[in-house]
Amino acid sequence: MKLIITDIKDFNIPIQEEHKIISPQGDIRNCIGCFGCWVKTPGKCVIHDGYEETGIDMSKCTEMILISECCYGSVSPFVKAVQDRALSYIHPDFVIRKGEMHHKRRYENVISISAYFYGDNITETEKETARNIIEANADNYCGLVKNVQFYKTVKELEDITL
Repeated sequence: MKLIITDIKDFNIPIQEEHKIISPQGDIRNCIGCFGCWVKTPGKCVIHDGYEETGIDMSKCTEMILISECCYGSVSPFVKAVQDRALSYIHPDFVIRKGEMHHKRRYENVISISAYFYGDNITETEKETARNIIEANADNYCGLVKNVQFYKTVKELEDITL
């Protein structure tokens, strides 16, 4: 399954395969760092606002696609909030991976990450920062980077194939 996380409310890019789209549908509450998703309800956020199963959704996907406005070389506040609420995807214990300390995997799936950023004046420095952040996300999820692309407008995204 493809898990698509986007800040575009009226997302209508055609998708051929099984997928789930997480887009702004009401207010998302920020992660409060309570770690309830690790100890009280493993795999599921304890905040009930419609976004509590993002970690479980990630456990069912083979590809996570981020479609976001590029904000200072990172994803938009909405996409970041969804990612933060998916903390339950990883386990609280640590392992050394690629010479760095990371959280253990909770699930067996391996996620490939694609990111499609849009924004009118994305600088080369912001593009480099965005690529580095997506690579770091892949390391944290014990996954792989598949694709990172940049577009000037949301309209240009209509030509991509997911």
